[in-house]
Amino acid sequence: MEEKDKKENGEYNGKIKGGLRPSMKLVVMGIINQKAKNLEVVLSSEPQDEDTEGDVGLQLKVSFVDKAVQRNARLAGEWGRPETTLSYFPFAVGESFKMEIVCEHQQFRILVDGQPLCGFTHRLTRLASLTALRVSGDFQLTKVA
Repeated sequence: MEEKDKKENGEYNGKIKGGLRPSMKLVVMGIINQKAKNLEVVLSSEPQDEDTEGDVGLQLKVSFVDKAVQRNARLAGEWGRPETTLSYFPFAVGESFKMEIVCEHQQFRILVDGQPLCGFTHRLTRLASLTALRVSGDFQLTKVA
């Protein structure tokens, strides 16, 4: 992450220098608010021009109300089919968490507090084009690395 990355109003916007590549790991740490509804982590590319939105390699949406974690990607302006399968829900209101997003050759592997949560097979093949990280939601961000 770079020095000019911004963290304001519970939202963090940062740049991934050189883009993502296999073996890279992103870490998001924070404390879930007492009345939390959601948390979102988005890995995206820069838009090609002003009229389009960039591709999203991974959108991770956590719903504390539904106790669900949805994963999806947007290619050429079109969202794909969301994935929601989970073996457990690791987040608790008022508690701290450490989320790791590991970029592997075939997928993103998501761990929470060191435990595997889920995977998401790459739908976007140009991983290096993923140069932006956005984190937002009902939590106090303590660290992004």
